[in-house]
Amino acid sequence: MKPLLYLISLTIILLAPFYGQIPIELYNLDNPTTIDYKLFWDIRLPRVLLAFFAGAILALGGLIFQSLFKNPMSTPYTLGVASGSTLGVAVAIVFGFTSLLSLFGFLGALLTVFILFMLTLRLKSYETNALLLVGIALAFFYNASLMILFYLSDESQSFEIIRFTMGSVDVVGLSQTLPLVLTSLTLLFMSLWYKKELKLLLTSNDYAYLKGVEVKKVNTILLITVSVAVGVCVSLTGPIGFVGLIIPHIMKSIYKQSAEQLIVPIFFYGGFFLVISDLIARNLGASSDIPIGIITAFLGGPFFIYLIMRKR
Repeated sequence: MKPLLYLISLTIILLAPFYGQIPIELYNLDNPTTIDYKLFWDIRLPRVLLAFFAGAILALGGLIFQSLFKNPMSTPYTLGVASGSTLGVAVAIVFGFTSLLSLFGFLGALLTVFILFMLTLRLKSYETNALLLVGIALAFFYNASLMILFYLSDESQSFEIIRFTMGSVDVVGLSQTLPLVLTSLTLLFMSLWYKKELKLLLTSNDYAYLKGVEVKKVNTILLITVSVAVGVCVSLTGPIGFVGLIIPHIMKSIYKQSAEQLIVPIFFYGGFFLVISDLIARNLGASSDIPIGIITAFLGGPFFIYLIMRKR
């Protein structure tokens, strides 16, 4: 069952670049002068790669956050990193730096990570939930700042900000996907490197401490790694919700294994989920592609309610 599920998922991912509102002729893919060549290599393939690695980051980030905070409702956006990145993009739009949107988005996320890191230096190892509350407070502050920018912006700027907050994997050229690919692989490597510590932390911080784990150090490294990865992701795609909530819980119900054994499956199926969501978004027959964040919200909203009722 599980190998077959992998095979089916991998097949869908490999076929995803060939499907869209405009059909592609396979015999034109090696001819740089054709529209099919440009459509496949410059738009479709980079879009699928961006969707896969963005989904992988969000899903794996969700697993790590839920493990560290011992909270099944935690997501990669919990610490306000996504809100900081969105605010950075909004600043760039309103003040005329539209050519540097990704840079401003990343700087907004990086500023949030710096604030969180400085706060972790003052927190004790068992005060992880305090950091969670700080993240929520930062998110509210960023959202209030975003409302001010909406007030200062004109109609076109407001539309551009709203469009960004809906999430999108529109991209042109493979070079734009490279930062996300490298970031996602780094996150995967760090998660596998600390999987033994993660297993002990799942029991309790005190138990991990007794087993020789430097709880505060490991928490800080993993939280900063995930936050930076999410910052890079959000600066390129906008905030895409619910991936980090849905995929870890689905994988736990399928595999029935401890979290540290699910790192690679969650990485893979997080990417697969966002590729499927993108396929739906660009094949609904609308005049333009539906923002992928809307698709994930439609799928994630009912699932979130189900989780609340199940954990009640």
